[in-house]
Amino acid sequence: MTAGSREFQEFRQRVFKMVSVGVVDDPINQGYDIVSTGMLLINLIGAFAGTFDSVAQQYGSLLRQVEAITVAFFALDYILRLFTAPCLYPGEEGWRPYVKYAKSGAGIIDLLSFLPYYLPMFFPAGAVAFRLIRVARILRLFRINAYYDSLNVIAEVIVGKSQQLLASLFIIFVLMLASSLSMYSIEHEAQPEVFRNAFSGMWWAVSTLLTVGYGDIYPITPMGKFLGIVITFLGVGMVAIPTGIISAGFVEQYSRAKKLSDYAREEQLNFMKIEIGNRDSWTGKTIQELNLPANVIVAVIQRKSEIVIPRGDVVLMPGDRVILGAEALKNDHPVNLKEITLMKNHDWNNTAIMDLDISRQTHIVMVQRNGKALVPNGNLVLREGDTVILYSKEHLSSGDTVPV
Repeated sequence: MTAGSREFQEFRQRVFKMVSVGVVDDPINQGYDIVSTGMLLINLIGAFAGTFDSVAQQYGSLLRQVEAITVAFFALDYILRLFTAPCLYPGEEGWRPYVKYAKSGAGIIDLLSFLPYYLPMFFPAGAVAFRLIRVARILRLFRINAYYDSLNVIAEVIVGKSQQLLASLFIIFVLMLASSLSMYSIEHEAQPEVFRNAFSGMWWAVSTLLTVGYGDIYPITPMGKFLGIVITFLGVGMVAIPTGIISAGFVEQYSRAKKLSDYAREEQLNFMKIEIGNRDSWTGKTIQELNLPANVIVAVIQRKSEIVIPRGDVVLMPGDRVILGAEALKNDHPVNLKEITLMKNHDWNNTAIMDLDISRQTHIVMVQRNGKALVPNGNLVLREGDTVILYSKEHLSSGDTVPV
């Protein structure tokens, strides 16, 4: 790779981090998130305000200018995201990442957020339809979820329970057909103007089964009223089925993190928790960019009080607590670490690690000070009361063995 090509790739990567929501390792990236969210909110506020006649008459010109500016920003944002598509899909080559982004749900929403605004210039006859399509820009609000990742849990639950949800919806649909035909057969002679056809019965069945009950269509015969009571009770139960499935899915998702220790014992997995700092190399990277070993997985991400599902496109942020899981090695020999607490007259007190007179067969793993773990770099000065964890092939009479 030439120097020019490398600089271009680095520039593309910087732009990708800038347009990626939730990457706040740089003021420019954080500022772009704020501007992007602000533009969307201003656009939506202007769209709602323009529906009031008094506001449109007095501030119509200002609202049109605001819409023009915000839509132009949406167009620029789409171009930047299309430009950085190879960073979003690093495994694709050629034109594939650009096509993949353009065909994705996010890409289509980004396109519809600005394209209908400019289409009437070329197709004036479709201005009304294009204005209706502009509503799609409100879906850009889902990008704010990258800060919290709560809606991703909903998506995971719906995908995981898709078969059960489809089965329950199919049962509701069959029940609607049966209810509409039955009510039409019973009430058509008594109310020919109300239950004119099976579609009228379908409208009544939908409003009854979904517990809406507009009251514009209702049975008047004794048999029709009895059937209406039965269908109303069935409707309550049918609507409760999808709700129960989704609720059970949420319980399973949030129970997943709490049962990691049980899974570890059953599957012989080892877990460890690390916290991402502002200057850590993982900050601002997606999980798929971490290049973890094949037997290491990101099990769960704890972001403040939220549980983040570790999908490949999730961006790690400062303060995230990442739980890593790895399969236990078979036929592995245990490693014994030594623990030494520095007393008042210990020779290592007030000495930097680089100045310690220890053999090459001894390695300091960690230093514990006042309940905190310190990285044992060469400049770290040991103090009285420190607990030094080290590995050594030699016998240390003053150390306690810590098996791991």
